[in-house]
Amino acid sequence: MAGLSKTVSAIRGTPSPFGLLGRCVDVIDADDLHELNGTQMVPLSCTAAHTWQRDCPPPPTPNPASKTFDRPGLCEFDPVTVYAGATCSTFGMTQDEAVAHATETLRMGEQRALEEHFMVNALCTMAASNDLTPAAGPLQVAQGIAVLEGWLAEQYGGKGLLHVPAGAAALLGCCNVVTAPTSSTGCPQTLMGNGVVFGAGYAANVGGATCTQAPAGELWLYVTGPVRVRRGPLDINPTTEAQSIDTRLNDRYVLAERTSVIETACCEAAAVRIST
Repeated sequence: MAGLSKTVSAIRGTPSPFGLLGRCVDVIDADDLHELNGTQMVPLSCTAAHTWQRDCPPPPTPNPASKTFDRPGLCEFDPVTVYAGATCSTFGMTQDEAVAHATETLRMGEQRALEEHFMVNALCTMAASNDLTPAAGPLQVAQGIAVLEGWLAEQYGGKGLLHVPAGAAALLGCCNVVTAPTSSTGCPQTLMGNGVVFGAGYAANVGGATCTQAPAGELWLYVTGPVRVRRGPLDINPTTEAQSIDTRLNDRYVLAERTSVIETACCEAAAVRIST
């Protein structure tokens, strides 16, 4: 063998289909760029329904005010920007190649970055007062899922999402706690019909009242109501050949970024610690 090696095209990857931007979550494009400054909403169906039993015979002057009337709350969600940058000598990378490199890095890495941000800045805060881990310590994985689903059924009453570190996927599959989707557009589900997000970014593994990392051999799992990710357009900066070059170093710099807002029903979550 002799001569120079040949440069070939890179291997293009595929983001995980079951992450936060995958099949289990409603991902929509922002219609109004003001939405990317953060959103707020009045949540629906986040208070309990009540029963009423009429007296027999009915009282002479019924008092409807004795029934319970709940005031809707208000949920607020902050934006987060995920970015990827590419740099190289101007002799080693053209503007188009730098844009392609940064764009592809963002496409493959955006989901993991959003998952980590969501766990650290939203999930552990929402679940700070809903740590369902017993005093005796972490549960087995099936027990942990059962506890979270019980809380969701009591507090929300509808289908929701379990948020599970990707490293625990095999643990849930081996015991038939979660079943694989039957179609190319389906979402992993539990017997209760709740979807499961397997997030690489959930390896941040924080939770509890102080939002601290779980000890070695333990993982934090979360449950929420439905989740929606509102995404802005992909931004490339700079957009011209001349603007991307640092003439002092003769290096090229290109940035790809996107701003998103992650929204949850009822702005509540619960957490449990499991043993792996």
